[in-house]
Amino acid sequence: MRHVISALVHNVPGVLSHISGMLASRGYNIDCLAVGETENPQFSHMTFVVVGDTKVREQVIKQLQKIVTVINAEDITDDKLVERDLLLIRVEALPGARSKVLEIVKIFRAKVVDVAPTSMMIELSGNESKLEGFIEAVAPFGIIELVRSGIIAMKRGK
Repeated sequence: MRHVISALVHNVPGVLSHISGMLASRGYNIDCLAVGETENPQFSHMTFVVVGDTKVREQVIKQLQKIVTVINAEDITDDKLVERDLLLIRVEALPGARSKVLEIVKIFRAKVVDVAPTSMMIELSGNESKLEGFIEAVAPFGIIELVRSGIIAMKRGK
């Protein structure tokens, strides 16, 4: 099962290394990890995606909460949440195919951020399934390069 773990941590050098090293040393694989500063520059928010059963989830959270630089860690998978992933993708877009690529861009509400003579770079944010659908739709044109930010997530307001 896929678990989305949210952690608030002190924004200090080495915190990411410490946390990822601790999880790796215990045999937990991080499928996805995104880190960014919060509204308070003293803190960062980390979103992890780990795969495993309930025991894995409990152990990951327990281990995270033992780390001094971790303020709070919780599994938010079952909460109502907003989840986003950012994709930058460069696809082949020869003059004869550009209009077809642009049509797909419009359907997915993506944004062209760079155009070259034979390619386009496109930006898209959304949930995982939206990004996967977009990748599948543009794959026949030829994917030159693809980068994803990783999932960030927050619980919805009450």
